Amino acid sequence: MGDTVAVCAPAGPVPQVRLKKGLERLEARYRVRVDPGVLTRKGYLAGDDRRRADQLNEYLRDSDVRAVLLARGGYGLMRILDLLDADALLRDPKLLVGFSDATALLGWARNAAGVRCIHGPMVAQLGDLPHRDVEWLFRSMEDPRPFGRLPVAFSPVGAHNSVERVEGPLTGGNLCLLSHLVGTPYCPDFAGSVLAFEDVGERPYRIDRYLTHLGLAGLFDHIAGVLVGDLTDCEETTRHDHPRALAVVDERLCRYGVAGLCGVPFGHGKRNLALPLGARCAIDVRRGELHLVEAAVS
Repeated sequence: MGDTVAVCAPAGPVPQVRLKKGLERLEARYRVRVDPGVLTRKGYLAGDDRRRADQLNEYLRDSDVRAVLLARGGYGLMRILDLLDADALLRDPKLLVGFSDATALLGWARNAAGVRCIHGPMVAQLGDLPHRDVEWLFRSMEDPRPFGRLPVAFSPVGAHNSVERVEGPLTGGNLCLLSHLVGTPYCPDFAGSVLAFEDVGERPYRIDRYLTHLGLAGLFDHIAGVLVGDLTDCEETTRHDHPRALAVVDERLCRYGVAGLCGVPFGHGKRNLALPLGARCAIDVRRGELHLVEAAVS
């Protein structure tokens, strides 16, 4: 509390009204530095690639900045990953916070510097989230004590009859982005991990495609389990004979022998629970329990 956090827009253009609401919540708790070009717009990007990369690098190199929060997602981070300063993050590890398109950045940070990141709300979303989710994010950014068992039960998904409890470091993010990162140096390390994923605006057959891609790439051969977040606006609206998105997820996970929990409130829905990527978690599949064994910060 009281630390300096920086806000930048390395992906899509930012809606001004939603940004203002989110900044008000941040500024009540932290000293906030905001990218002067945060409202820049160039088509579907928040300015050209070099501007976005330079601003993010400036914050990575600034020792006063203890966390970098993305203003919003959209699209654009994959375009600048090879322009980012990994040495700066290695020299001075700091929190990176975001989700959706930020999946690419979080994968880059995990691979380039081994730092833990927070898969959590971006600033343009903060003003619309319930108070408890905002406080959860702030605690995730500050408190080295693990959260322990979440006080709600979730539903089993996938091959849950074959496993009772799994444990591993959290990895993941947006399912579409994870699929597109396969085969690049920025794909997260799935080995032994609990894979958390969510998506928005993808029809069930596309969810099928992404999961099948991960399976064909062999990534499901090595993971411990999964957490399925929000599948927002992912249902087929023009055909009634198509399966629902969660049914597709369940079928694909069963096919690859993977079990986990669904209904965890993170992603593009009305809530967005911050998750500490790189920290260990445990899943009791039969009881529907999620335990956050380690924190994002130490």
